[in-house]
Amino acid sequence: MPKNSKVIQRVQSHEHVTESVTDLLGNEEPLDYKSSSLNVGAAAGKTVPQIEVPENDGRPAWNSKLQYILAQVGFSVGLGNVWRFPYLCQKNGGGAYLVPYFILLIIIGIPLFFLELAVGQKIRRGSIGVWNYVCPRLGGIGMSSLMVCGFVGLYYNVIIGWSIFYFFQSFQYPLPWSDCPIRKNGTTAIVEPECDKSSATTYFWYRQTLNTTSTIAESGGLNIKMTLSLLVAWIIVCLAVIRGIASSGKVMYFSSLFPYVVLFCFLVRGLMLKGSVDGIAHMFTPKLEKMLEPQVWREAATQVFFALGLGFGGVIAFSSYNKIDNNCHFDAVLVSFINFFTSILATLVVFAVLGFKANIMNEKCVAENGEKILEYLNSNILSHDLIPPHVNFSHLTTSDYAELYGVIKTVKEGSFAQLGLEPCVLEDELNKAVQGTGLAFIAFTEAMTHFPASPFWSVMFFFMLINLGLGSMIGTMTGITTPILDAYKVQKELLTVCCCIVAFLCGLLFVQRSGNYFVTMFDDYSAGLPLTVVVILENLSVAWIYGTKRFMQDLEDMLGFRPSVIYFYLWKYVSPLCLIVLISASVVEMAISPPGYNAWVQELAQERFQSYPPWALATCFALIVVAMLPLPIVFIARQFNLMSDGSNKLSVTYRKSMMKDISNLEEQDEARFILGAKPGEAPASVPGHRPYMTPRGNTSLDPNSLSPNICYGTSYQNAAISPTTPTTPPTPVTPESDS
Repeated sequence: MPKNSKVIQRVQSHEHVTESVTDLLGNEEPLDYKSSSLNVGAAAGKTVPQIEVPENDGRPAWNSKLQYILAQVGFSVGLGNVWRFPYLCQKNGGGAYLVPYFILLIIIGIPLFFLELAVGQKIRRGSIGVWNYVCPRLGGIGMSSLMVCGFVGLYYNVIIGWSIFYFFQSFQYPLPWSDCPIRKNGTTAIVEPECDKSSATTYFWYRQTLNTTSTIAESGGLNIKMTLSLLVAWIIVCLAVIRGIASSGKVMYFSSLFPYVVLFCFLVRGLMLKGSVDGIAHMFTPKLEKMLEPQVWREAATQVFFALGLGFGGVIAFSSYNKIDNNCHFDAVLVSFINFFTSILATLVVFAVLGFKANIMNEKCVAENGEKILEYLNSNILSHDLIPPHVNFSHLTTSDYAELYGVIKTVKEGSFAQLGLEPCVLEDELNKAVQGTGLAFIAFTEAMTHFPASPFWSVMFFFMLINLGLGSMIGTMTGITTPILDAYKVQKELLTVCCCIVAFLCGLLFVQRSGNYFVTMFDDYSAGLPLTVVVILENLSVAWIYGTKRFMQDLEDMLGFRPSVIYFYLWKYVSPLCLIVLISASVVEMAISPPGYNAWVQELAQERFQSYPPWALATCFALIVVAMLPLPIVFIARQFNLMSDGSNKLSVTYRKSMMKDISNLEEQDEARFILGAKPGEAPASVPGHRPYMTPRGNTSLDPNSLSPNICYGTSYQNAAISPTTPTTPPTPVTPESDS
């Protein structure tokens, strides 16, 4: 029994018992022995009030549960829900794609999202602190998350800058991308050739907005318009996060809810447009044979993975500002399903508008080809006998043209190709897969030019994109600043401003005339593989190193109820296996796909795939390596005691929790002393720990709280009590077994 125990003091002296060392270090109130549950009278059945450790340790907290939910929704629901998910639906079987997506959301998305929420809420630290605490040798997980957040934040805010530029360009009628510009050549006026070969919206995007070069090797200098737009984007982000959740939480009330207002408005307006039903029917028509293709499941898993923001550190950072008893399981399920239904809502909107656009383009095709047929009739290339009597060229319908096209193709079978007639099939227009910037800045903008009051809808659409991007950027910046603020005593405002200035300067790479190609490079290589590795290590560190049983017991103690036994098997076996398959498929995909980018060739007025030059390939490889480099470095450094385990940077909450655990152990020894029990034996009159039943139902586990001892063999408690006391070299502990 410790020499400074309250019981020893009571035996040696009749004076009032003072606080123990653990009480002082834990900053707790003195324990009244008479009211303690370990008192013999209390054990006999007297009701005793529970002593709680105060949670107010100076860490910021959310003002309300709604504010926290909106923050998580704003972070997870981003631009990918609008321009990536609809494309994947179209590409991978329409409505059939929803089946693998939903299955993988249940077995991968929700369990891993729940895991990140739980560890952040329990340990109340950012990504670096959380994984240092769970397993110091895997502390590089948090550092890799921070690196990926930095890479993604650099180019993601560029996209917000593009949206800001289009937003301000929308305040004019007609919209500047409605028609091709006219070039005056002396007394004659001609349409800009590059625009004439492509389209007005395509020309405005590539030439007037990006002013892009033809290859990534041609820098072309800074694009002043995009540089100013990027500066405005970083100013907005900086103002939103400068005071942490105190400022970003208030911003989320608008930035998280406004996109839903716009989406519902677009859906109602879209359903009133001609052809919208065709687009929605095309999207939801299931192609069941697609479900048997492995590629569909891989892309569904990747979309689930990135849609919830797993591995970025933003989920953990937001959750760390919660109360310890918050029901994070409910939060995980709620946010996941909100994300899923938002993706479906966005898909409905996109295909309703694209269905309208497809009808417009199909009618235009019919009109142009109808004029060709009239010319052939007037020049006697085609006989008037081929024209059915009910066909009226003044109001040529798509069905009449389809019939006319079939007749001419049958009669002129040998020379039909020379006529240059197009089939003008609506299905072909709907099958034109568009994603990313091509959807937002070309296809959607072109459709809005045909809307009545088109500037209003354009302003609403790009303002929605700005808010979607802002919500994700707030989560990304929180994932960067929270671990740094946890580890170092830095002024929050100063850190935020410095991060934004550095990010803006680094972001100048993306506002060169060739910057669009670097955005593609970073999007393809800086996050995909590193984040998958980060999340699989998160899963393994909790499920296999710390122990799924211990983690389940921690959740029961924290939430007040035991999560479903299904999570035990999902964390332990299903999720790691799925992630290993996903990372293997990603590596194979990267190996067999030629690394390159789609370059805009001005002379041809179209995109052409080009391979990366050697220096660009080296950059792609460097992005992956730099993002994952902290993982082996931290592991090796801590394996050989070359790096501190971070225990000297524990928060007040840690110390309170640890001191409370030590105090509880000390009080148990005091009870054994009072009741005359042998050391190490719990007296019969004192209830022991509540056993936790494993999934088999026949094995109980004496629960342990989250502690790095499981991985590292050293104790943060010792470091918190006496940082200067030398410790013995760490010894690894055998991972928890299933039995």
